[in-house]
Amino acid sequence: MNDTFVLRDSERGYDHFLSTGEASSYIGGHPEATLSRHSSFNFGPYQSGRPGFGRLRVFGDEVFRGAGCGYNIHPHHNFIICAFVLQGTLTHINTVGKIDQLKQGDYYAFSAGAGGKHCELNLENEDVNVIYLWILPDQLLLPPSYARHHFDAATQRNQIVPLVGRADGALRISQDLRVSRLASDQAQSIDYLPASPEHGVYVFALEGEASCNGTRLGRRDSTGLWGEARITIETGAQDADLLIVESVR
Repeated sequence: MNDTFVLRDSERGYDHFLSTGEASSYIGGHPEATLSRHSSFNFGPYQSGRPGFGRLRVFGDEVFRGAGCGYNIHPHHNFIICAFVLQGTLTHINTVGKIDQLKQGDYYAFSAGAGGKHCELNLENEDVNVIYLWILPDQLLLPPSYARHHFDAATQRNQIVPLVGRADGALRISQDLRVSRLASDQAQSIDYLPASPEHGVYVFALEGEASCNGTRLGRRDSTGLWGEARITIETGAQDADLLIVESVR
């Protein structure tokens, strides 16, 4: 479904998992740990929304509550998984050979390719909030890979910063898709130019308020746009934080 749309915070899918419930073999933590997920697109038990956006299949806003909460080790094939840590400390272990701890502003791209496993845990008392993207690769059965980087909102403010995809300084992945971030603390208007008419842009407001081509977005609202040669993003004097995903159809 590649039409232009607006998705409000309250319209997203919602799932809530207990570490002692039916998913206890998959959800880590015991006994009070819980995992919640808001989904922009169909994922897991939530199947009444949109099936994705271009090559983006999953956009999950997830919170791990309680020490030990998270996903036990599990396999993936032929998906690129990106995680952007908004709060807390995420411990990430994968079979590429990395044991990693990611804090606020850190993010990774894990390409499972021909086959890889990983687990993701909150080992602290503070909640962990992570945005997860699942992306279809442009080639199947590639060797698995893992890379991480950091977005510094203090030094990279008021500009659109490429994080993942085909751009200088971004984590490279095997797909015609780009993830960028805009953290703003001033009133401004910035134009985002898609690579071609076949590229759509999905804008998600992590925090604050902004408008995209005249559509006002509040916290956790989003919009998907196709066929636009220019997308004008306007922010106010208050802090705003946007995640921008550009994908070929």
